[in-house]
Amino acid sequence: MPFTAPRSHPAPPALAAEDVACRFGRVQALDGVSLAVRPGEVMALLGDSGCGKSTLLRIVAGLEQPGRGRVFLDGHLVAGPGVAVPPEARGVGLMFQDYALFPHLTVAENIRFGLARRPAAARAAADSLLEQVGLSARAESYPQTLSGGEQQRVALVRALAPGPRLLLLDEPFSNLDRRMRDRVRDDTVALLRRTGTTALLVTHDPEEALAVATRIALMRAGRIVQVATGEALYRAPATLFAARFLADATEIPSRIRDGAADTPLGRMRAEGLAEGMAVRVCLRPEALRVGAPGTGLPAQVVRRVFLGASALVHLAVPGLAVPLRARLSGAESFGPGDAVGLTLREAAVLVLPDEDDAGS
Repeated sequence: MPFTAPRSHPAPPALAAEDVACRFGRVQALDGVSLAVRPGEVMALLGDSGCGKSTLLRIVAGLEQPGRGRVFLDGHLVAGPGVAVPPEARGVGLMFQDYALFPHLTVAENIRFGLARRPAAARAAADSLLEQVGLSARAESYPQTLSGGEQQRVALVRALAPGPRLLLLDEPFSNLDRRMRDRVRDDTVALLRRTGTTALLVTHDPEEALAVATRIALMRAGRIVQVATGEALYRAPATLFAARFLADATEIPSRIRDGAADTPLGRMRAEGLAEGMAVRVCLRPEALRVGAPGTGLPAQVVRRVFLGASALVHLAVPGLAVPLRARLSGAESFGPGDAVGLTLREAAVLVLPDEDDAGS
C-alpha cells in the first residue's frame, strides 16, 4: 500500500477576534468586530478617536472583557463566555503612547524588569535588542535623561524582551515630532520584522498606517469597515468613508446612468453600481494631469503651493463650483492665472456610493 503523507493543517491566526462587542453605559464601543492577524504580520487598527480601536486593543490584552464574542491567541481561547485568561498569562506585550518607563530605574533595569525569573538567555536577548536600537551606551542612564525617541525605543525593547506572542502598540509615536516620528517609526518596523514579532498597532494617522502595516483594518463607530493592504485600501476603498479617510479629494456628486457617472469633466465609468444610484466622483491630486493649453479640458490655475520636490495647484474648471487640485513635479512652472489643459488618469478616479444622500 503506498505511503500517504498526512495532511498539514494551516497554522491558526496569531490573533482572532470573533463577533466582539463591548458597551460602556450607553456607549457601544465595539459592535460585532471580527478580525484575524496572521503570524509575523504587523496590522494597523486605523480610525478616528472614539471608534473603538483602543478598546479592542485592551480586550485583546485582557484589560477589558468583551460583552459578547471570543478572542483567540494562537488558536487558544483567552476571552469569551466563561473564559477570562488574565493579562499576565496571555503572553502579550503592551506599549502605550506615554511609554510608562520607571523613572527610578536605569534603561537596563527597565528592560530587565519582569525578566528576573527568565533564563539568562532572555536577559542576553534583551541586551542584544538594546544594541540593535543603538542604545547600549545609555544602558545605565535614567529615562528622564533620554530624548523622546530614545524613550520610545527603550519602551519598545522592554515590550519585546520577554518574547511576546503578540505586541500591542497604542499610538506609540504620537508624542514625537514629525522628523523624529518618521525615523523612530521606520526603526521600529525594521526591528519588528527582524524579530518576526506579530504586532497590532493603533493609530489615527493614515500615513503612519500605510508606512507601517502589512494590512490595515479601518474602523468606524465600533465596527470594521474594510481590511486590506495599504495599497488596496488606498486605490480601491470599499466606501466613501474609506476614500475620505485615506486621502483628501474633490468630490463631484452625480448619479449612475447607463453604467457611468456624468460630470463636467466627462462620463466616468462605474461598473457594478445600480442604475440611478447617487454617487460621488472622487478626484485626488494624482488623478489629474496638467499640461499646456489645448492638451485637455480647459482650466485655469488659481493657486500654487510649493512643496519642495513638487507643487500643488488649485484649478478652476468650467462647470465646477469648487477647484480641483493637481500635483506637479518640479519641472512645470504653471502659476496663478495661467491657462492649462487638464486630462484624467481614469484608473485613479473613484466612483463610490454617496453616503451623504438620504435616498442612496
